[in-house]
Formats: sequence, structure tokens, C-alpha cells
Amino acid sequence: MWALAEVVTRMRRVLRASIRSDYPWERLPMAQVEILQRLADEPGLRVTELAARHKLAVNTVSNVIQQMVVAGLVDRQVDARDRRAVTLQLTEPGREQLTGWLSANARRLDAAFQQLSAADRTSILHSLPSLTRLVETMEAVETTAIEVVATARG
Repeated sequence: MWALAEVVTRMRRVLRASIRSDYPWERLPMAQVEILQRLADEPGLRVTELAARHKLAVNTVSNVIQQMVVAGLVDRQVDARDRRAVTLQLTEPGREQLTGWLSANARRLDAAFQQLSAADRTSILHSLPSLTRLVETMEAVETTAIEVVATARG
């Protein structure tokens, strides 16, 4: 598993470094990209839920969210379950930024992918369902751990 962790880490680092030509670091910091991705997958989270999922302090996430609200990437809406709280939603510009970021990464991956042998490309494509299940399993374990902590704090 060490080799898999190393490859994933190296791929993230290479993609993060190479995408700066399309998305300068100052324009869309990685913390904001990760929040945009999370809100695309789980719209309507509260800041506290977002902080728990990213294992960050609520204050840290709140500050990032404030920057994203000012930039027009995220919108706060009154929580229908508790009118004292707010939930977070992607705005259309936020969705466009995320789509652009993902597209830029896909172009870089595709360019590198085309440089590989047919056998390597086939092998990678065949491994995607298994890798997807691996990530889903990791996410499920993480979600369960977050729920246990939330219940304990109850």
C-alpha cells in the first residue's frame, strides 16, 4: 500500500504544480478547490460539517468560506432544519471555477496518458473501478468516524 500512497501523493503534487499555468495559486488555492469539490458532492453542508470532514478547525473553514463568499464562489443560505444556522451552496461561478479546474487537470492527465503504451493505458482503465471502490470505502470509514465523534460530543 505504500507504493499506492506514494503514487497518489506524487500525482497530486504534479497536477497541483502544473495547473498553475491555467489557475494561478492565488486565484484558487487548494483549500478552496477541496471545499468546492466537497460542496459539489454534498451541497447544503454547514461550516461545522465541512470542518469535520476536512479535519480542520471550524474557524479556519469559516475564514476560507468567507473568502469564497466574497469571491462569489459560495453562497450561504438559511438552514431549513434550523433557521439560526446556514448551509453552504456552490454558486454558478463556483461551479464554473471547479469545472475549469477539473478540466485543466483532465487535459494534463489525458496528454500524459496518451504518451503511455496501449498496455499501460488499458491497465490503468481497468483499475479505475477498483480504485473508485477503494476511495468509497475510505470515505465511508471517514464518515463513520465523523458521526461517532459528533454523537460523542452530542
